[in-house]
Parts: sequence; C-alpha cells; structure tokens
Amino acid sequence: MPDKYSAVWVSHTSISDFLKCPRAYYLKNVYKDPKTGHKIKLVSPALALGQSVHEVLESLSVLPKDRRFSESLITKFDKAWEKVKGKKGGFLDEDTEWKAKQRGQEMLRRVMNNQGPIAGLAVKIQTDLPQFWLSEEDNIILCGKVDWLEYLSETDSVHIIDFKTGKSEEDPNSLQLPIYHLLVHNCQKRKVSKASYWYLNSDNDLTEKKLPDLEEARAKILDIARQIKLARQIARFKCPKGDGCWACESIEKIFRREAEFVGEDQYRNDMYILPEKKEEEVESIIL
Repeated sequence: MPDKYSAVWVSHTSISDFLKCPRAYYLKNVYKDPKTGHKIKLVSPALALGQSVHEVLESLSVLPKDRRFSESLITKFDKAWEKVKGKKGGFLDEDTEWKAKQRGQEMLRRVMNNQGPIAGLAVKIQTDLPQFWLSEEDNIILCGKVDWLEYLSETDSVHIIDFKTGKSEEDPNSLQLPIYHLLVHNCQKRKVSKASYWYLNSDNDLTEKKLPDLEEARAKILDIARQIKLARQIARFKCPKGDGCWACESIEKIFRREAEFVGEDQYRNDMYILPEKKEEEVESIIL
C-alpha cells in the first residue's frame, strides 16, 4: 500500500513552478530556512488581491444558495483584506494598496450584479484539499483546490469554474484545466460536462473552454510529475539559464537575505517582500 507521507505531491502551482524553472520550484516547494524550519514565500500585491477575492468566493460555496448573498461580499472582502494589508500583502505604499483594494471590491460587485452560476446549486468536495493517487506505482499524488463546481441538474453533472483576478487571459497552454479535470473526475462521482474561466477584472459572463481529454491529461501530468520526483531524488534543481532567470531571480533574493521578512502566513510559511527600487541619482540632466 502506498504511503501518503512519503509520496511526492504535485499541484498546478508546483508543476508550473517546475516547468518555469526547477530552481524556482526548489526554493518555493522544497527549501526550508534552517533557522526557522519554514518554507519561504514572496508576497506581492497581485497575490494578496487574488487571495482575498478567492477567500470571499470560496466562503460562498459552503452556504445554501439562498444564503450566499445575505451578507455583502464587500463586507466580507474588507474583513479578508485585514490579513494582507500593508507589507503582509507586499504593499510598500498606501496608494498601491488602495488601488488594489478598489480592484478587489469592483470584482466582487461584478459577482453581486451578475450572480449567474454562483446563485445556483453547487457541488462541494468534502475535503480541505482534494487529492488522488496519480500513480500508486510511482508514489505520486495530484492535489489542488477548484474554485467552484456548479451542479447541472439536467444532466446530473458538474461545471468547473475558475475565477481569474489578473488582468491578462490564461495561457492557452496552461495545464490548469487538465489538472482540474483530473481532480474533479477522481474526487467526486459526477461527470464533468463543462469548464469555464470567469475573468472578474473585466467580464460579466463566463468564458467557456474546451474540456481536456482525461487520458491525455493524465499522461502529460504524470510525465512531468515523474521528472519532479527524479529531480527531488537526485537533488538536482538547476536554473535553465544557469545564473538566474525571471522565474527564480526574485525568490533567490530571499535565499540571499536581500528581502525583508514580514511575518508568517496561515501555513507557517515565512513571508518576505522585496525592497522598493530606488532610482539612481544623477549629477545633471540635459533637457
């Protein structure tokens, strides 16, 4: 019988880290500060914004549909924002924080004004972290949280919905939907019949996406997961550029003690922010 405690756990985030740069994967998912025994995490305004909006929307999924909007989502958001305000959210000045908070409030107003599937029946997977054995033979577990599962009563099936809080569209080559399709298929009994993104920053409606083929998705994810397992076994996490790339450069600064510690998150990760860049002083300028 495989052992969950010795298994290699992979998720959309960790797989994305590895594909961008194995060194970045190591620093974010493996390395622990020897002084604290904690993993390290670089916080940023975009991360804080996404975390707060998702926290509010996730809280709705456990409520009966007639109670989801009984309290203003803006009130819930303001409470969630307390966890990421100031440097805890990567904000170095009040103006940047104010603008980010305003964006979050606008996204949630969009949801309140266009409730759509959020006001209907939903399926909630009864585990804090959905997971399944991607390969018992390889001792690999795939895990991850799916934002929303709409229940489609006509077909007794589910509709995967992912909330997007960024300004750009998801990369068409992203492995997010293949991973989510695998998770939902294996972690609950109903068939997955649809998948959509909701770009909360700009759109009132969902953007439906083609459902990835399950067998193709499993083969592709397992291949990458095996590469991750091998890298962990031989402790080889090399940056493809050798001396640092865009994916690992920022978090390397934490490793080199060039970032500012701002506290621990709810998972006891040590959180850091990068110092504000100062413009170089010049002795004169020609106009």
